Amino acid sequence: DQLPLKSARVVRRWAQTEEHPIRRRLARCASRAGGGYKKERQLVRKGCGCEKGKRLGKRNRLAMEVCINEENKAALQAWVKETGIQLVQINGQRKYGGPPPGWAGGTPPSGSEVFIGKIPQEIYEDKLIPLFQIVGTLYEFRLMMTFSGLNRGFAYAKYTNRHSAQKAIATLNGAEVQAGYHILVCRSTDKCELAIDGLAPTAKEHQLLSILQELTAGVLNVSLHPSPFRKQMQLAEVKYASHQAAAMAKKAFVQDSLCLYGNQVEVDWLKPNIKQGLHNASLLDLPEILPSLDSERRIPTQVPSGLMDYHMPPAEGSMLAFLNLQCEKRQLGRPVFLTKCVQKTRAGWMRFWFQVVIPRYPSPFSGFIWVKQGDSTMEDHDMAKNAVAFQLLKCLGKCPGTTILV
Repeated sequence: DQLPLKSARVVRRWAQTEEHPIRRRLARCASRAGGGYKKERQLVRKGCGCEKGKRLGKRNRLAMEVCINEENKAALQAWVKETGIQLVQINGQRKYGGPPPGWAGGTPPSGSEVFIGKIPQEIYEDKLIPLFQIVGTLYEFRLMMTFSGLNRGFAYAKYTNRHSAQKAIATLNGAEVQAGYHILVCRSTDKCELAIDGLAPTAKEHQLLSILQELTAGVLNVSLHPSPFRKQMQLAEVKYASHQAAAMAKKAFVQDSLCLYGNQVEVDWLKPNIKQGLHNASLLDLPEILPSLDSERRIPTQVPSGLMDYHMPPAEGSMLAFLNLQCEKRQLGRPVFLTKCVQKTRAGWMRFWFQVVIPRYPSPFSGFIWVKQGDSTMEDHDMAKNAVAFQLLKCLGKCPGTTILV
């Protein structure tokens, strides 16, 4: 007395076959509940109170979802045939456009794409694309798909300009696409960096770069850091040319259970807080190069004269000019400084937070530095920049009177 429910066709057979075992069981349960055909139909949707009836109700709901999904798929095919829109499924996503038919312009600028979440799984492009075309011209629409043919609950819509993307967020965030289902629409962030954790201490950046370039496309550079999660292991910061290249690499690494240098490694998106922590740790691990970056150390009112030698280099202003010259010679671009005074002592010492971005250098420099005005005629922030430049020159190995650091 089993419950044979293998396809949605069984649901339709209930109304046609009086002798079907499922129909007979529902009729008995409905009779005991004091109802007739209407009660039986309710039991079809919900299942009766007995244990087998509960299993039946669950199977019924799954079968009805299959029926609904088949209807939606048929509606999608009819819409594609009617509109002539081409949908291409590749790598777990179904894509429209990129570029759309008749497009003569270039690739839309950054910030033109929105993320769409909380999509009901049985909703397809025939409902979503027309909805998002209301606010502007779509350059590309990507719906993430499962192997069973349902969507994965999220998609990406790229417009031809930023204004349309902002309008989509303001207009369609929270829109009801189905009874009781409200979608989420927000700005899409172009993640281009992966974190590969669990690398052996013997791993070298140039070797890892060559390996990753063979395995995936679009690798720009690799930086190795001590892993904050695994002792005596390294974490690689891998930057790709585009979000799509990084996403494809992440998918390939996760599916293939990537093993490097004899260790099973973990691959995930590089989160901003982890990235900042890695860069700060890299600076803090070099006290002889950047002794002023210990942000947790409390500096007493009377600062030792040794610090003054570090933070007040001779020839005021020359260090900043020399740093600019070295960066230009190396074709790294002119450094951009951000400084902010966060503390002052009675003895005249000032503590500055700084961040320096060298355009073609792999990562920015940031931290804290102490300076003292003294008899200098320089402005406070200029003096801080000069002191930071002195430290960066030592990092780059080009400071006058210092050896090149490898």
